[in-house]
Amino acid sequence: MSSPDVIRIGNCSGFYGDRLSAMREMLEGGQLDVLTGDYLAELTMLILGRDRMKDANLGYAKTFVRQVEDCLGLALERGVRIVANAGGLNPAGLAQRLREVADKLGVAARVAHVEGDDLLPRAAELGLGAPLAANAYLGAWGIAECLRAGADVVVTGRVTDAALVVGPAAAHFGWARDDFDALAGATVAGHVIECGTQATGGNFAFFTEIADLDRPGFPIAEVRRDGSSVITKHENTGGAVTVDTVEAQLMYEIQGARYAGPDVTTRLDSIELAQEGPDRVLVSGVRGEAPPPSLKVSLNTLGGFRNEMTFVLTGLDIEAKAELAQRQLEKWLPVRPAELEWTLSRTDRPDADTEEQASALLRCVVRDPNPDTVGRKFSGVAVELALASYPGCTMTSPPGNGGPYGVFTPGYVDAAEVPHIAVLPDGERVEIAAPATTLALTEVPEPALPEPWPDGATRRVPLGTLALARSGDKGGNANIGVWVRTDAQWRWLAHTLTVDALRTLLPETAHLPVTRHVLPELRALNFVVEGILGAGVAYQARFDPQAKGLGEWLRSRHIDIPVELLT
Repeated sequence: MSSPDVIRIGNCSGFYGDRLSAMREMLEGGQLDVLTGDYLAELTMLILGRDRMKDANLGYAKTFVRQVEDCLGLALERGVRIVANAGGLNPAGLAQRLREVADKLGVAARVAHVEGDDLLPRAAELGLGAPLAANAYLGAWGIAECLRAGADVVVTGRVTDAALVVGPAAAHFGWARDDFDALAGATVAGHVIECGTQATGGNFAFFTEIADLDRPGFPIAEVRRDGSSVITKHENTGGAVTVDTVEAQLMYEIQGARYAGPDVTTRLDSIELAQEGPDRVLVSGVRGEAPPPSLKVSLNTLGGFRNEMTFVLTGLDIEAKAELAQRQLEKWLPVRPAELEWTLSRTDRPDADTEEQASALLRCVVRDPNPDTVGRKFSGVAVELALASYPGCTMTSPPGNGGPYGVFTPGYVDAAEVPHIAVLPDGERVEIAAPATTLALTEVPEPALPEPWPDGATRRVPLGTLALARSGDKGGNANIGVWVRTDAQWRWLAHTLTVDALRTLLPETAHLPVTRHVLPELRALNFVVEGILGAGVAYQARFDPQAKGLGEWLRSRHIDIPVELLT
């Protein structure tokens, strides 16, 4: 199916728990050379770490095994290679499990894996503390080595999400380690398809423009020899591939104009997007630089134990009712937890037609190293308020024990300190050398802005009337990417949506460090809000712990927009 100048790489998973049938859908839906799957996220590593604590043979994505049991024969029949990071904390264990699956199915599958990312045994030696899991982000060259050795299936531990695409492309085209522009182009393609249907209309700001979003198809990157690519999907699948759906994924979980990886630093400010045809977007012009000398390390620890109770406050005197419940609970607790946080969500409205519309939610979250402190000693006391507190006192759940919560922190180690091993189908172990050429990561100076939009008549409407947005998590930080469709709109946005303006529109960011990055080629601004997610997703600092809705909140805020841009 592949040609000397194009390799067709699909995706069938954007996270651990994604659509189980997607592997079969992608294999049956049309031609592919490689099918990738991304199963790992910061929270997933914590989940797999807890699995491994219970059973040392686990630590990998179990749903991937089920998919391979269903589809391995079909993949081999169609000549499609499978590359996935489903190995998690135990890629060798997953590889062995897949060999057992192949034997059971009676098919001859050559299985390889990549290891070396697990730094837990050396964490203290490397100055990383004593985490539950410590995994360096490896690059693409171990995957490429396995594919060149004839592997039908390659599973990895913690590699960068884009490496799942870069590895097959590098193996197919024979790229060198310093083909930085080509590697950067493939990195962008990998970043676009890594989150599955987010590139085909899922989580898309202007979703009402998509005719069929009932069941979006998964994306495909047709990567070319020079690193450029066309993003598409199988025919007769839902969703859409447009410049905006692709840009939405490009803006997801990024920071500045330099996108650092273990193989290449990609210049996001060089990307050019063009609609090549229906459901076909050309990604070109991408430039790359040498990677930084250090690798990022995902560090997950158990932070303690957490619990919460939510009170329903209905009707009049909402503020007074909340103050009473808060005062009572804090006085009645036998031991005050190390952390105790209250949040009042005013979902109520005056003179409401339904009881639900007349109600607000008061949420109390507690954390402590001692599970007993946040268990029934907390939740039981909350329930004891039922007949002794504000009128209409009720809660959304019965009392329960707390559960453990995780803390994510990033670490960095010299790339030369991290082993990167390709274990080939015949068992041969090939060591992948660290990059010979590196370049310390620095910020890109802010580019020149377009001429400001002239003064004139404005109308106060939601920002999302003309702006799109996508937001996500990076540890305890969140990013909000905002972009517009025309040069005229860009002239207005680039000068209007400043850091101060963002803080005004999103008061929860007012006292947090916020950095703005300008990407003129994409008519986009990216804001990084530090610390808004506390100690990461598993810490659940906000009711939206992954900042998925942060961009939509921003789009809903009203702002003065020139009338001429709204017509």
